[in-house]
This record gives sequence, structure tokens and C-alpha cells, in this order.
Amino acid sequence: MSPRAPARPTRAPPRARRPRLTPRRTEAVVALLSRVLQRSPRSKVPVEEDRMSVIEHLEALRRALIVSLAAWALATFAAFFVSSHVITYLITRAGIGHAIYLQPAGGVLNQLKVAIYIGVVIAAPIVIQQAWWFVSPGLHQHERRFILPLVVATVFFFALGVAVAVYALPLYLNVLNRFSPPDVTYLPDLSQFISFVLLMVIGFGIVFELPVVLFVLGMLRITSSRWLHKRRPYFFLGLGLLANFLTPGADPLTPLIMFIPLYLFYEGTALLLKLLGR
Repeated sequence: MSPRAPARPTRAPPRARRPRLTPRRTEAVVALLSRVLQRSPRSKVPVEEDRMSVIEHLEALRRALIVSLAAWALATFAAFFVSSHVITYLITRAGIGHAIYLQPAGGVLNQLKVAIYIGVVIAAPIVIQQAWWFVSPGLHQHERRFILPLVVATVFFFALGVAVAVYALPLYLNVLNRFSPPDVTYLPDLSQFISFVLLMVIGFGIVFELPVVLFVLGMLRITSSRWLHKRRPYFFLGLGLLANFLTPGADPLTPLIMFIPLYLFYEGTALLLKLLGR
């Protein structure tokens, strides 16, 4: 018998070579993983990014609020020293001669009330700037194009309403005093007088925002220039009644001074919406 050939040792299967991670392959893998993670709703990466985004937004909001409140506080502090002159001007403008207060601290508290509202007016540009700084990063380019003129128009029409309110103040008081009995004398209380003036000023300012409201409704496609033109007679009558209510008087000229600007604002808004294709 021939001797057996020695058994050949079994070789282990060759190990699979690991592909080398070149920079190009690394970038491809990272891009693929990022796409998968963004599509997966259970992924933790987008959640963490969202949380950071919310935290950043809250931090920006906190900063805007702090700056706005600080500006309001400083403006109120500065306005307190001129609030007595403002009260004197309003009393003189109303034609009531003088006013009284019934509490020991009534004079100081009323000056503080006037200073707070003056501080709001003075700090309004800074508050608007902070609001714009907070909101503008999330707006598109075409939205930014309308927001800034809209803010300017809002401030302008509100200030115009305040000016008209100061002009109409003595007319209001004269009409109200005519309805009082002849044996009753009006004794002006300073606190109630200031509250009445502030309410009147805010009311006039809101009424004069009519063009801004109509423009915003038109841009949102709730109304249109055609809708405004069709309802021109109703607006004509309504604005006439509103002008007579806002500027009461025995002569018809005073309400006409109020009616003409309001109606021109209405027609101008309708024309602007038509030019914008709304």
C-alpha cells in the first residue's frame, strides 16, 4: 500500500476587505444619513434642532421685551416732568378753566397716568423696531416689502386721529354740557377728565385706522377694490354719520372737515387695492 498523502490544511475563508473611507465617500455617507434622518419622524436630530430653534426664538423674544420695557420706563420717567404742562394744555384746550382732585395724592397720580401714556407714544418707535427685528427673519421678501410701509401708515393714521381728537375736545364738552339741566354746574374732576380725554384720543386713533384695516383685508382677499366700489353709497352714508358723531357741533362745517379726510382715505385705499390687482 502506498502511503496516504498528507491532508492539506484547510484555509480560512478570506476576510472581506473593508472599503477605505475616502473624503468623498465620507461626504456621501453623511449626506445620505442627513437625508434619512430628516425624513424620519422618529429621528432625534430634528427634534434637538427644533428645540434649539424654540430656545433661540424665546431668547430673542425675551431680549425684545426687555428692550421695549426699558425704553417705555425711561420715556415714562422723562415724561413725568412735563406731564403737568400737558395737563394744563388739555384743561386750557377744553375751555373748562380749572379742575379739582379729591384725593391727597390725586395730582401726582394723574401726572403719572399722563406720563405713562406719553411714555408709550415716545417709546413706540423702539417697540416697533424690536418687533420688526423679531418678526422679520421669518418673513419672505414680498412680505417684508408690505410690512414696513404698513407700520408707518398705522402710526401716521393713529397720530392723525389723536390730533383730530384734541381739536374736537372743546366741541364734545360743549355739546355734553348743553344736555345738562340749567340748575346743574359742571365741576371738572381731574381724574375723570383725563380718563375721558384718553378714551377719546384712543377712540379717534382707532377710527382713523380704517384705511389700514381695509388695505389689510384687501391683501388677505377678504375684500377687494370691486367690493369697496359696489358699497360706496353705504360707506358714504356711514362715514357721514361717523363724522357727525366724532365732531358734534351746531354748524355743518365742522363735521365736513372730518368727513372729507375719511372719505378720501376710503377712496385712496380702494384705488391702491385696484392698482395692486386686489
